Amino acid sequence: MPLTASSHRSSEAGAPGKNRHATATLAAAVLGFFVITLDATIVNVALPSIRDALGGGITGLEWVVDAYTLMFAALLLSAGALSDRIGARKAFAGGLALFIVASVACGLAPSLPVLVAARVVQGIGAAVTMPTSMALVRQAFPDPARRARAVGVWAMGGALAAAAGPVLGGVLSLASWRMIFWINLPVGILTLLLLARTPHSPTRPAPFDWIGQTTAILAMGGLTFGAIEAGAAGFTAPQVLASLGVAVVALAAFVTAQAKVAHPMVPLALFRSPTVVVATGIGFAFMVGFYGLPFLFSLYFQQHGLSALGAGIAFLPMMLLSACLTPFSARIAERTGPRVPVIAGLLLIAAGSVALAGVPASVPVWVTALLLIPIGMSGPLVMPPTTALLLEHVSAQHTGTASGVFNTSRQIGGALAVAVFGALLSASAGFEHGLRVSLLLAAAVALVAALAAPRMGTARRGDA
Repeated sequence: MPLTASSHRSSEAGAPGKNRHATATLAAAVLGFFVITLDATIVNVALPSIRDALGGGITGLEWVVDAYTLMFAALLLSAGALSDRIGARKAFAGGLALFIVASVACGLAPSLPVLVAARVVQGIGAAVTMPTSMALVRQAFPDPARRARAVGVWAMGGALAAAAGPVLGGVLSLASWRMIFWINLPVGILTLLLLARTPHSPTRPAPFDWIGQTTAILAMGGLTFGAIEAGAAGFTAPQVLASLGVAVVALAAFVTAQAKVAHPMVPLALFRSPTVVVATGIGFAFMVGFYGLPFLFSLYFQQHGLSALGAGIAFLPMMLLSACLTPFSARIAERTGPRVPVIAGLLLIAAGSVALAGVPASVPVWVTALLLIPIGMSGPLVMPPTTALLLEHVSAQHTGTASGVFNTSRQIGGALAVAVFGALLSASAGFEHGLRVSLLLAAAVALVAALAAPRMGTARRGDA
């Protein structure tokens, strides 16, 4: 009896400390997610200013965006595995520090090639930070109900970054486009200070899968390069066909290696779970709309006479509604079940994209800005419940890897959307035609994902 009472008092005494650690961990994860998402959204409205300062046409601007998302996507798989091996806390700190240094280099870039190179390094840092931020949340909140709410808070970091990015990019561009990168420095330092208050993460030592990493980079790099270059050179150009061929061969080699190596970067057993497979597809489809459309309309608004700041303000209704809805996403999922908001959000992307495709070029800009609102509403409806379901249906030791797979699909969706949409915009049929075709493609991808969404959560918990 004394032992029981003593243990109870010890548990009560330790609870405040655990709560403080959990709060600090969540705050660090949210800020890390915020800053790397901000860097993806803040760039769009500054693209014309970057072009004026450093040169480069549509293809050059695509590389400013996709140099970041390409490395982000290519390294996310390894970053997730790295998180499981060395611990989420250590990996998060290293990735964020690299991201901060690269951000400063972006702000100092004297030419477009140097800026693109610095964006590549930024993408490497972001790739390590993203899945480790999810793994930190999983580690700090083992209870599924508390974790679902924590994931909602974590997702709010991305929603606020998406909301603030266009406007903040426009405001900072009034002084200099370089400021959009330097703002990462104070946010990153604050995040590292919070991380210092979090407990160490568990590790799972295992050899690193160099074959898997190399083939993954070749596959994603070839696919993205081919899609971007197709806009300038055409899909039948030798360099485009060669890069797409490299992507196909590398993908086949990657799948073969993952089935045969002793310690695969991505255990193929993960994909036995319908939740993992469908969540991966939803992440891809969501980013095609939520990331690809701001790229399209950042150029559209400025082609229709708005300044960088004006274009940012035009995105404000869409992004503010997304940010305001995010805190309620966990409650909505609890009342309706997680699949209902996911399907509703994907259908909003599809409907909003079709509506925008039908708008004539002569319509006032404010009408287009209002029609973007359904796209903004989709974010808090789709991502938090999808993320929570994914974390619930993988084992604790595979959290980082599953997070890497999920976020890789998201970044591939964003990178390919920018590449394909950019190619369509610069095609001979003209900007307006390319815009409409891009919107219809985004709608079709979202609709397919909505049809698959009911299969999420159909297997037992912890099944991968």
